Amino acid sequence: MEYTSKNFIHDFIDEDIAAGKTETVHTRFPPEPNGYLHIGHCKALMIDFGTAEKYGGLCNLRMDDTNPTKEDVAFVEAIKEDIHWLGFDWGDRFFYGSDYFEKDYEYAVELIKKGLAYVCELTPDEFREFRGDLTTPAKSPYRDRPIEESLDLFARMRAGEFEDNKYTLRAKIDLASGNFNMRDPVIYRIRHMHHHRQGDKWCIYPMYDFAHPIQDALEGITHSLCSLEFENHRPLYNWVIDNVSVPHKPRQIEFARLGINYTVMSKRKLRQLVEENRVSGWDDPRMPTLCGLRRRGYTPKSIRNFCERIGVAKAASVVEFPFLEHCLREDLNETACRVMAVLHPIRLTVTNFPEDVVEKVTVENNPMDPEAGSREVTFSRHLWIEADDFMEEKVGKFFRLFPGNEVRLKGAYVVKCTGCVKDENGNVTEVLCEYDPESRGGDPKDGRKIKSTIHWVDASNCVDAEVRLYDNLFSDPDPDGEGKNFLDCLNPNSLEVLTGCKLEASLADAKAPASFQFMRLGYFCPDSKDSTPDHLVFNRSVSLKDSYKPQ
Repeated sequence: MEYTSKNFIHDFIDEDIAAGKTETVHTRFPPEPNGYLHIGHCKALMIDFGTAEKYGGLCNLRMDDTNPTKEDVAFVEAIKEDIHWLGFDWGDRFFYGSDYFEKDYEYAVELIKKGLAYVCELTPDEFREFRGDLTTPAKSPYRDRPIEESLDLFARMRAGEFEDNKYTLRAKIDLASGNFNMRDPVIYRIRHMHHHRQGDKWCIYPMYDFAHPIQDALEGITHSLCSLEFENHRPLYNWVIDNVSVPHKPRQIEFARLGINYTVMSKRKLRQLVEENRVSGWDDPRMPTLCGLRRRGYTPKSIRNFCERIGVAKAASVVEFPFLEHCLREDLNETACRVMAVLHPIRLTVTNFPEDVVEKVTVENNPMDPEAGSREVTFSRHLWIEADDFMEEKVGKFFRLFPGNEVRLKGAYVVKCTGCVKDENGNVTEVLCEYDPESRGGDPKDGRKIKSTIHWVDASNCVDAEVRLYDNLFSDPDPDGEGKNFLDCLNPNSLEVLTGCKLEASLADAKAPASFQFMRLGYFCPDSKDSTPDHLVFNRSVSLKDSYKPQ
């Protein structure tokens, strides 16, 4: 995809290039390896990698593993897989935030020596008590601690002499600042915890607001693109860059995060759904994670189109979930092979078709693609059709099968319903019809008007499958709304499992990531985890009906 559209980030970059401040645009994508990427991260990912692509620049992938309590190697590998799946690559520019712990420490010492940082021993409760408010400055009785004393304590903090929370290292900025992030923020804390990469080497860890600008500067990042919640942190970002001897001075630019209705974007809440078994895992097809969307049948193109078309803005907004579905439907309409599948089967017997004859009829693979060609499917006396394609007594504007009515069987013949067979409880078990031998592949020769075409599957040449129909995970469009418990908003009907579905025999070998349009029913894909040759499982990616109305 070429990034031809412009946004305010590009305007800032153009200014920097024109002013000679930037030659090669260099961005970075810094995910925390404490969960799987979701569609919200995808917007940031697209902006970081896409901006670099637009300017012929570079984009680093850096795991933000400065917090030792949450990281996991499995998440690192999953993040890499998701980014590659979307079509982006970081080349040899893969880093961990923890790679810079030693440099972070050195720069913290530099600040202490300059009188710009001090060791504080306020407890967490005292810290909150002395924080002040908009009219009252914060307080710290340790602000004027002698430099040599702070250097000694900081070295002993690193050596592990003190328990958690005994001391912190704070930047010495402005206790009266209207921006609370600048009121002598904590830049180091004591945490006696095992780090997934550094082991037990460290027991003090830098705060993100201190470590991140240093990491950007050491990697030569020119533009640090981040979401809007970091706007108030930008003065601290710049303060760190301006007061330590880093080799580069990146520029931080903020953009609005992606919000989508009927979902949540908090990794903490998504983790809760997984850990409480409210979903089958991070890759549950109802989850907004990229691995979940991929398993459901979303394509990289559809997600990239979605992110590109919603644009980049400063103001927060919420995008309709149907627009994401619309982007997928657009892509699959052009690429997915059309096949016939019956999800709620009832037998259709063509009583005047020979019992021992099997014919082959031709159907198009994809009418939207002239090069997709066609294929042959078998037709015999016994077929499967959708149960709701038959009514014993017509109601309203129903033009499918009912006694005396004619319909086209897709790609085959016109048939006329002659009745049905019922069981002892009065339930219809079989629909009866007769076919018109002169109508193969089209309309009757005598010009009769046929109002409806239905799909079918040859009962003598089909495969059984389990089909999973997905809906929104939440029934409330704003499950994260104020005063709401998002768990109370879960949709009890977000998954319907159908068994005994009948599919064309050609689907017996279907494997993910193949996608198909089940004629008249929607777009489906084989489940990448559960589907096997002995037990086919298909997920509905999206319905055929498009509820999204372009503005």
